[in-house]
Amino acid sequence: MQLAAIGVVGLVEVLVLVGHVIVGQCGALGGVAEGGLGCNGYDAASTTGLSMVGAFVVEIVLTCVFVLTILGVTADGKTSHFGGLVIGLTLAFVHIMGIPLTGTSVNPDRSFGPALAMAVTGNTLALEQVWVFIFASLAGAALAAAIFKGFKSFYGSEA
Repeated sequence: MQLAAIGVVGLVEVLVLVGHVIVGQCGALGGVAEGGLGCNGYDAASTTGLSMVGAFVVEIVLTCVFVLTILGVTADGKTSHFGGLVIGLTLAFVHIMGIPLTGTSVNPDRSFGPALAMAVTGNTLALEQVWVFIFASLAGAALAAAIFKGFKSFYGSEA
């Protein structure tokens, strides 16, 4: 909805995105392994003991970097033989930086499915903390969209 609100995409695209998120949540839930693999966390659930605020900031920055890369590579119907490579390498970089800190989310589906699966097994810590990763991912994506739109406005069609 944030993307539609700032005019980056239309309402139809947002509704498609909402459907995509719902299906993604189901897929993430179905694909998670028992034992906490893939769960995000802060404080005691983080390997570095990162605070909630620290985790929120890390996830905003990492999501923003990743989404800005995607927007930059795919904007205005641009095609590049290296687009997929650039996006993939950026995602790898984001995970290399974030896994030791929070487990790296950059995607609400990536956090919610494993947290829900852990709650089913009796460990609710990840589900109690998942809101940070959902809202930080959404905030990071909205920030990336705003930055990208600002650059497009400033530089015109060359951005």
